[in-house]
Amino acid sequence: FRVPLQQGEQVTQNNAQQALVRVRNVREKILYVEGEPRYEMRFVRAAVEADSNLQLVALQRTADRKFLRLNVDGPQELAAGFPATRTELYGYRAIILGSVEASFFTHAQLVMLADFVSVRGGGLLLLGGRRSFSEGGYAGTPLADVMPVVVQGSATGDSVSFLADLTASLTPGGASHAVTQVAGTEAKSAERWRTLPTVTSVNRMRGVKPGAVTLIQGTVPRGGRAGVPGGEQLRGYEQPVLVYQRYGRGVSVAMPIQDSWTWAFGADIPVGDPTFPTFWRQLLRFLTSDVPGRVAVRLGADQVNPNVAVTLQAAVVDSAYFSVNDAQVVAHIAGPAGAARDVPLEWAVDRDGEYRGTFTPDQPGIYTVRVDARSPDGSVASDSAFVRVADLNAEYGDAEMRAA
Repeated sequence: FRVPLQQGEQVTQNNAQQALVRVRNVREKILYVEGEPRYEMRFVRAAVEADSNLQLVALQRTADRKFLRLNVDGPQELAAGFPATRTELYGYRAIILGSVEASFFTHAQLVMLADFVSVRGGGLLLLGGRRSFSEGGYAGTPLADVMPVVVQGSATGDSVSFLADLTASLTPGGASHAVTQVAGTEAKSAERWRTLPTVTSVNRMRGVKPGAVTLIQGTVPRGGRAGVPGGEQLRGYEQPVLVYQRYGRGVSVAMPIQDSWTWAFGADIPVGDPTFPTFWRQLLRFLTSDVPGRVAVRLGADQVNPNVAVTLQAAVVDSAYFSVNDAQVVAHIAGPAGAARDVPLEWAVDRDGEYRGTFTPDQPGIYTVRVDARSPDGSVASDSAFVRVADLNAEYGDAEMRAA
């Protein structure tokens, strides 16, 4: 990263900084649960099908106690329906809930879904539909706190008691967010969102949580519908189209519309327009971008001077994401000249599941730190981190005079 020299600038050594950028070429596994056959699942699957870094596993209810499984890894995956154990559920990096009512899940499964976000650190995306949010009976359930929107009232079942036409526009927070960038610049992305077709919602939103961030706002266009068909019409109705919040270690996202696919098939959308697939790929990458594995490695710094000690921390959990205090944890460190060393990490008694250690690099270059953790049951999990060793000229990083 560089900034140009300014006129009269006295300290020029801090006009450039280097940073390590890690690119993960892995396949993120996401479970999409849908309570009825509808176009949304079909076109979302098509939008991300060509993305080698996303695996969208689908569980769709086609009739009473009948399900369609798509893109599973084997015949046993989801054979009994929605996962009944934490180990099975936590194998996914993110969960998408479509139009599926709360009573579809047992209470234990609803608790697991809440813990999937807060404890496991996964991403949860809630889509709109006649069996979603308040209309799906989620008020008062363990998922109500997880949602970034307020849910109130009893379930309405299959009846549609609310309908709104919504035109999408970016909020100030959404204008620069990675998920919403569907054109070459922020200004062009904002303009593209304003010109997309109207979508509909059958979920009346009661409010957004205080800690949530709305990225896309929906507004009823002139002549649009908002209210109960044949009944009360709501003037000036607005509701979020895309809103998220951090919850525990993970993130929950609400998208209370039922037909985002119209952004790909509206009458004014050119054939092959990339807006819809780009948006969905970026949304699913956002859901999975910060999801931890069973081992999560942190370094005290990602850039240090030679012969300066680097602190290693590793958080270790089992397959149910409970902390493990009796694992065998070793850091394998590979230096730029090919030299390797192993550093055992010791359990930090003051924190469950955390292991610590240090090493001192003596040569400039990039060091790779791979931490392997063997649990008492014999399973092994790993994670990697990197550190750059160079003369950083740290004295120029904060060069103003400090009289004290």
